[in-house]
Amino acid sequence: MKTMPTPKNIVITGSTRGIGCGLADSFLQLGCAVTVSGRNRESTEAVVGQLAVKHDPSRVFGLACDVTVPAQVTSLWEGSATRFGGVDIWVNNAGYSGETGMAWERPAEEIQSVVATNLLGVIFGSQAALRGMQAQGHGAIYNMEGMGSDGRKHAGLTFYGMTKYAVHYFTESLAMEAKDTQIIVGGLRPGMVATNLLRDRFIDRPEDWERAKKIFNILAERVEDVTPWLARAMLSNRRNGNILSYSSPWKMMWKFISSPIVKRQVFD
Repeated sequence: MKTMPTPKNIVITGSTRGIGCGLADSFLQLGCAVTVSGRNRESTEAVVGQLAVKHDPSRVFGLACDVTVPAQVTSLWEGSATRFGGVDIWVNNAGYSGETGMAWERPAEEIQSVVATNLLGVIFGSQAALRGMQAQGHGAIYNMEGMGSDGRKHAGLTFYGMTKYAVHYFTESLAMEAKDTQIIVGGLRPGMVATNLLRDRFIDRPEDWERAKKIFNILAERVEDVTPWLARAMLSNRRNGNILSYSSPWKMMWKFISSPIVKRQVFD
């Protein structure tokens, strides 16, 4: 078990919407200072403004960052560390699923974007954070896992699942390499969460979306239910290599069993 100061300064990549934005809000509610980041300046500034209305503006900071560009990731670390005097927790959350389709149908540009964002983004973010945390003597890095992390396959999401499986391997291997440092490396498994990442897969297939939505309304969780738990879990975790899982097979099974009685509607 490693020791570190009570974490207060958080960086979250891909935090202009969805789980990332929810995590930012949850950490701020717990009294932390948060640096949010999106691919472009406009979306980043917009979410900074929204969060600053709800929380102390002095604890909210934002910098645009394309996680596939190492220099921009380094600048994100440097900007946040300069603003808040260091970074206690770095969350590699930025992700892209692409559209649903068979592997041989997906265009090369989309595949490159999925792999670069989900895998290279996590690698570059972890490198920048580890270097900075080694210099300051403490810190924790958490990588967002997802569908595919546990090895289960879903037709139509081969490349997304492949990257998440790779992220899990990378997280475990990085934790092993960091075992003799003061840095904690871990993973996050939020389960199925009702975000645009789910909805966007069906953007051009409204009939498929209506069918899928019935299952999502049974299994998916709301962002505002998941992210407070994840934020508290990260703040309290002191074990290197820990995978923080909000959901479980038993929870999923109970949702199916109780669905005829308990009607849930996370998507309209």
